Amino acid sequence: MSLHIYDTSTRAIREFVPVEAGRASIYLCGATVQAPPHIGHIRSGVNFDVLRRWLTRSGYDVMFCRNVTDIDDKIIRVAAQEGVPWFVVAERNQRAFTWAYDTLGCLPPTVEPRATGHVPEMITLMQRLIDHGHAYASGGDVYFNVQSYADRYGYLSNQKVENMRAAADTDDESCKRDPRDFALWKGEKPGEPIWPTPWGPGRPGWHLECSAMATKYLGPTFDIHGGGIDLIFPHHENEIAQSQAAGDGFARYWMHNGMLKIGAEKMSKSLGNSLLIPEMVQKVRPVELRYYLAAPHYRSSIDYSEEALLEAAAAYQRIEGFVTRAAEVIHDVDADAPLPQAFVDALNDDLGTPQALAVVHEVVREGNVALSRGDKEAVARLLAETQNMLDVLGLDPRSPQWRGAGSDLAPVVDALVAVALEQRKAARARKDYEAADAIRNQLAAAGITVEDTPHGARWELAR
Repeated sequence: MSLHIYDTSTRAIREFVPVEAGRASIYLCGATVQAPPHIGHIRSGVNFDVLRRWLTRSGYDVMFCRNVTDIDDKIIRVAAQEGVPWFVVAERNQRAFTWAYDTLGCLPPTVEPRATGHVPEMITLMQRLIDHGHAYASGGDVYFNVQSYADRYGYLSNQKVENMRAAADTDDESCKRDPRDFALWKGEKPGEPIWPTPWGPGRPGWHLECSAMATKYLGPTFDIHGGGIDLIFPHHENEIAQSQAAGDGFARYWMHNGMLKIGAEKMSKSLGNSLLIPEMVQKVRPVELRYYLAAPHYRSSIDYSEEALLEAAAAYQRIEGFVTRAAEVIHDVDADAPLPQAFVDALNDDLGTPQALAVVHEVVREGNVALSRGDKEAVARLLAETQNMLDVLGLDPRSPQWRGAGSDLAPVVDALVAVALEQRKAARARKDYEAADAIRNQLAAAGITVEDTPHGARWELAR
């Protein structure tokens, strides 16, 4: 079975057929950088990183665009509260998001455009909409004319125009022809950043930014648009309206990940229950946090609890334990070994990570039995299958990302620890246990745990 995904716009599972054979284009609504990220924000990054990895493994050349909204009402409000320029808030939090994505093993996007770098494209899009009668300038603002597109507006969120509330995105609604019209451009206000346009100075509206960036990098029609389910309306609905009204095909598939909640509440700063990434990776290792976020189906909601987090960490450690023990017996893993068909079928069925991880755990159980029997041929096959499946999910414990020091320093750490372990081995051989213990204690002080096994000493970063 080829890849099939749930398309929000049709509310159905559809076979993935790209615009261009062999290539897949993805636009993911990235961070609005008014605050540092909590795990609810980064869940989207992890989910779509798995999609991107699976498309690559399936033979597609993937163009992955994840934007940064670096100018927005919320950013301006935070900057005013702190008494700093808006760009200080944006830059600080963008760095926090980048660190979080990297820490949880998300591959860097092919391109990561900032909204403020694409004002010329936004001006061009607004002019096209005005020329087509779908937008109008009023009092320094520019608005999308919802009634001009009423026959199509609302199909993504399955709403009718007459039942919609006012957009409520401006201070003075009198400038609008219809309360549901949304702002493409917001005219100059004291203390706010401005850019020049034919309709007066001001700054872009949130929805306009994404349409301009998506089509610049992926073309007028592209494959997949992703984001959290909370973005369906009004953000994604407005993106579709303004893009298609201007004559672009825009996204062929819409994928939305579920929310992460605490109890019945959606995570948010205003509720005071956000769990920031630096705090979370003190509770569990980054790879274990990634497992926790990737294990549920991307469309399901996650009700956060520390108990569930620790259960996920323990589940990952069972996988990791097999990989570590098997790698002591099998030194050369076949990176080209085929993936189990059940794993392939699971991911092709709307990115079914729960079923895919069930296959991983089943193979691990078989692998542990093979290890206990001393069946090296079976261990080699099952280790290769396990590592190849984990690579697709970004969870391979032997990848440089998770070796403990990042891809640049991992070989250095390996070499230094290897020297220390050789010295410890020599001390034990001459029965100088005091010296051997001292070396072990020095490594422990440096955050490295040593375990003696039948195949020699094994080390890992302290949990």
